[in-house]
Amino acid sequence: MTDTKKKIALTGIKPTGIPHLGNYLGAIRPALELSKTCEARYFIADYHALNACKDPAVLRKMTLEVAATWLAAGLDPDKVLIYKQSLVPQTHELLTILMAFTPKGLMNRAHAYKAMLQSNAEAGKDPDDGVNMGLFTYPVLMAADILLFDTDFVPVGKDQFQHVEMAVDIAQSFNHVYSCEALKIPQALSSDISSILPGLDGRKMSKSYDNTIPLFVPEKQLRKLIMRIITNSQGVEEPKDPDTCTIFSIYKNFATEAQIQSLRERYLAGGMGWGHAKQELFELMNEHLSPMRARYDELMANPAEIDRILAEGSAKARDFASEKIKYLRQVIGVE
Repeated sequence: MTDTKKKIALTGIKPTGIPHLGNYLGAIRPALELSKTCEARYFIADYHALNACKDPAVLRKMTLEVAATWLAAGLDPDKVLIYKQSLVPQTHELLTILMAFTPKGLMNRAHAYKAMLQSNAEAGKDPDDGVNMGLFTYPVLMAADILLFDTDFVPVGKDQFQHVEMAVDIAQSFNHVYSCEALKIPQALSSDISSILPGLDGRKMSKSYDNTIPLFVPEKQLRKLIMRIITNSQGVEEPKDPDTCTIFSIYKNFATEAQIQSLRERYLAGGMGWGHAKQELFELMNEHLSPMRARYDELMANPAEIDRILAEGSAKARDFASEKIKYLRQVIGVE
C-alpha cells in the first residue's frame, strides 16, 4: 500500500555500461539517500537505451549491469520499487496519449535534438541525418515515465532539467484541456555532484575523456588508477593546497569530517608526498567500495536473481500504472 504521506521520487536509470565513480556520487548515492525521506521508485530505462544501442546482447548485458550496480550500492527491493520500463506497457499507452498534447515546436527545442542538428550542419550533412523518432520524442517518453507514477520529485543532472520542464509543460497542457489535475506536476531536483568531481586528469570525470574510475574494478586495478591521478611537481616537504587537488576532491566524498580535517592539515603542514595522499585515498575508497564490489560480482554471477527482482518490481509497478491509466482513459473519454 502506498504511503500517501510521503512524496514520490522517481529515478530513471539508462543502461549505458558499468557506472563510474562520478555516476555513483552524482546520481546513485543521492537518489538512494532520497529514499529515506520519500517513496522512491527506480526504473531501468531500457527503451530509452534502444535509441543508441541496437545490439540485443549488449542491451541485455547493460541492463543487468546497471540493475546489479544499484542493488549493490544499497537499493533494497523489499523497501523500494525497482522495475524495468519495458515490463510496464502502460508507459507506452501514456506516451501515445501525451503525444496529442505535445507541440512539435517543443521537441524542436530539446537539447539532444538541437545538438544533432548542429553537428550535422557542421559536417555538411542533412539536418536530420541520424535522427530517429525515438531520439526526437525522447522527452515525451520521459514525461510518460514521470507522469504515470504521480511523481513529485525527479532527481536529475543539470543536462536533464529541460526534460522535466517539458514534462511539466505537457502535464499542464493536458490538465488545462480537461479542466482537472489529472497529471501531477513534477519538480526536478539537482543531483549533479559529478559535474564538479574531477577525473584522473583533473577535468570533469567523464567516459568521453577516458579519465574515469569504474565503480567495481578489482582492488589492484583501483589502486593503479588512483596512482595515475595527475598532480603537480611539488616535493614532499612543500605545503599543498587541498582545495585545488583532485585527490582531496575525491577523498572528501568518502571521508568523515574528522578525516577531511586531518588530511587538510597534513596538506597545509607539508611533509606529505602525493604518493602518500593517493594511498590514503585508495585505502578509504577500497574500504567503502569492497562490499559493493563483492555484492555486484555475486549478482552478475547469478543473472536469474536480477531478473527475479526486476520481474517482481515490475509487477508492482504495473499495478500502480494500471490504476492511473484506467483513470486517464476515463478522463479523455476512451473508457
